Amino acid sequence: MGRAFEFRKERKFKRWAKMAVQFTRIGKDIVIAVKEGGPSPETNSRLRTAIQNAKAVNMPKDRVDAAIKRASDKSTAGYEEIVYEGYGPNGVAVLVETATDNTNRTVANVRSYFNKCNGALGKTGSLDFIFKRVSSFRFAPGDLDLEELEFELIDAGLEEIFVEANEEGEDEVVVHAAFEDFGKMQKALEEKGIEVKQAKLERIALSHTEVNEEQAADILKLLDKLEDDDDVQAVYHNMAE
Repeated sequence: MGRAFEFRKERKFKRWAKMAVQFTRIGKDIVIAVKEGGPSPETNSRLRTAIQNAKAVNMPKDRVDAAIKRASDKSTAGYEEIVYEGYGPNGVAVLVETATDNTNRTVANVRSYFNKCNGALGKTGSLDFIFKRVSSFRFAPGDLDLEELEFELIDAGLEEIFVEANEEGEDEVVVHAAFEDFGKMQKALEEKGIEVKQAKLERIALSHTEVNEEQAADILKLLDKLEDDDDVQAVYHNMAE
């Protein structure tokens, strides 16, 4: 079936084995949220979102509570959020979101991954014309009337709503709103009693780069290296599927 298929299959199994990595990344999100807005999810929307996402990946409540307690300690160092942009092999755009307590380590690691995979880091903002930042929410469709829901969410900044299968093959409703409407959309969904499985700010590619099987395999090697790094929170690319 080709090298790219094998790489995709291998990455799928690795995702299933990455629960501990997910916990670590959400733990960082919790620390950042608490440092910014305090330990109460009722008054801290970013923390409320991080807790929602923790539930979505079955992160134990005691780990969530421990992360909040640790972040509440003023002696606990926070994390700096830095975005790196560059091009992987064959001209595919790659954007990397990180949260780090050592920027020198992080930039050195990220640069080395690009270099080893025949890519190169670019300047901050160099990929603004390729990636759009949006507010993204996922939840089970249940008995919801999506046409009616679409109409009701327009005032909250709805840009699009559609159904998509998650990694387990289950249908989920995906709602996208403008980056600046994250809080407004989150509040609107909460008021409707919708249990959000995942809420985040993510990047969507506005254009895509076509590659063949061999080229796709090379790009996936870079994506794997980046995703395996402890300082990396998310990786986006514009490689056509």
